[in-house]
Amino acid sequence: LMPPELDADRLRQYGVPVIAINTGRACHLDARMVAGGLHTLAHEHTPENLDLVLVENVGNLVCPAEFEVGEHAKVALLSVTEGEDKPLKYPVMFREADVLLITKVDLAPHVDVNLIQIEANVRQVNPHVTVIPVSAKTGEGLETWYRWVQSALRKPQLASIQ
Repeated sequence: LMPPELDADRLRQYGVPVIAINTGRACHLDARMVAGGLHTLAHEHTPENLDLVLVENVGNLVCPAEFEVGEHAKVALLSVTEGEDKPLKYPVMFREADVLLITKVDLAPHVDVNLIQIEANVRQVNPHVTVIPVSAKTGEGLETWYRWVQSALRKPQLASIQ
């Protein structure tokens, strides 16, 4: 299996329709690649049955943030294991984000990271970003994240997607 298929197969086992896009040597997805993926998705699944399409870009904290792929909202993820300084070292990703999920917050006490400092650093580059600390292990913050997604789906520009 190619690396994109590993994650895709994990989601497929839960019945999630997934299209893995191999970027080759490119450091990010582009709108053309995403359009091709959406075309494939529409042929393999009934588009009327899809409430939400998530596009996970590839690369690092610098490259993908600068490219539009047709998204209606940008979600950035920052693991506590990456440290407090990432928003200041790689501001583009955090400046472009509509929401930031600070992940693996259950590990914060073990990696000596300050969640308040992470948020303060993020707010220096993007004072309007929604910040949601989450833990898939404990469930912390997931209800807040789900509510954010539901709210975003009710926005007119998202509700009108065909």
